[in-house]
Amino acid sequence: MTVEVVTFGCRLNTYESEAMRDLATRAGHGAAVLVNTCAVTAEAEKQAAQTIRRLAREKPGTPIIVTGCAAQIAPERWGALPGVTRVVGNADKLKPESWAPDAAAAPVSDIMAARDVTPHAVTEFAGRARALIEVQQGCDHRCTFCVIPFGRGPSRSAPMGEVVRQVRAAVGAGYSEVVLTGVDIASYGPDLPGRPTLGQMVRRLLALVPELPRLRLSSIDPAAIDEDLWRLIGEEKRLMPHLHLSLQHGADLMLKRMKRRHSRAQALDVAARARALRPGIALGADLIAGFPTESVADFEQMLEMVEEAGLHFLHVFPYSERPGTPAARMPQLPVALRRERAARLRAVGAAAANRFYEARMGQEEAVLLERPNAGHTEHFCPLRLVSGAGERGRVMRVRVTGADARGLLAEAA
Repeated sequence: MTVEVVTFGCRLNTYESEAMRDLATRAGHGAAVLVNTCAVTAEAEKQAAQTIRRLAREKPGTPIIVTGCAAQIAPERWGALPGVTRVVGNADKLKPESWAPDAAAAPVSDIMAARDVTPHAVTEFAGRARALIEVQQGCDHRCTFCVIPFGRGPSRSAPMGEVVRQVRAAVGAGYSEVVLTGVDIASYGPDLPGRPTLGQMVRRLLALVPELPRLRLSSIDPAAIDEDLWRLIGEEKRLMPHLHLSLQHGADLMLKRMKRRHSRAQALDVAARARALRPGIALGADLIAGFPTESVADFEQMLEMVEEAGLHFLHVFPYSERPGTPAARMPQLPVALRRERAARLRAVGAAAANRFYEARMGQEEAVLLERPNAGHTEHFCPLRLVSGAGERGRVMRVRVTGADARGLLAEAA
């Protein structure tokens, strides 16, 4: 009997799902389905609820356990869905006792009272080629569109020694690439002794785990990149030449109404500094289309910023109201207009990605294989082999021979 896991949302959720699967398996938990929810958008919540109803129909009698940010924020709503036998809060889901076979249902704990991060060591990621390591939890900021602080609580950091231990274990298990993940990883450290920064932690990690071939960062706040991290971006080849920035918009008025901590000019400066320190670096960004009060001019500024900042990979969200947030009380744009603008922004992003792909023609790349004939390069470009194959999870040298809308095409070098 095994625990089946269905995950929605971010890389942190993916890491936590694997940790819960491992905890439940070690505890001898019986057959069950674990649904790890996300609260970033209404669509993510809708998909999770639909999945739970489908599972209840397809697997009658199988316990369904629900956790994650959406469940943390509204446990009664999720507990009332068909087939759901337990709702486990974010503060409890990585505690071994929560997954004992005889664990009783308990009230969802107040996540705002959380004070530490004790990540469970995971060395198997359900067939994934890269290992995810949680270095930070929660968020102390209050962006006007976001409910994640209510689902994750205040910012807490994993001790540096624990991060090193987990990365060393992942490398020992055969992983060639590790991704450091969290809700707001740039806020790492002020709650730890000595108040280390993210850059200081990464520098120590790379020094203490010299056998780690590739290190990658998940989404990072452009307002909080510390000087140690900038030096590593410029000098450390094991830190992948790829930054994904949590920009959210390209117009100053929208950034102010979102309560973001950076301006348009500061975002452009971050992109320029990254390119100067690491020529050829790939830059991605999270962007929201159709935020309340967004004018045509505001949206055009965001479109223009894609080229001005030299962004290559966009993760675009149409704005989604989150009950209880300040943005939900602002004048809203029609949903159809939000979707239309998101589609236009995605089209601009696809063109930018295609230009980046074209610039890689003839280049030799190191690709981490996620399947025998496909994976991602150091710049996180998706790549497919037109000839040759390799072992999943290994880094292979290839030469780029072409590109299409799905990424790079290559042959073994």
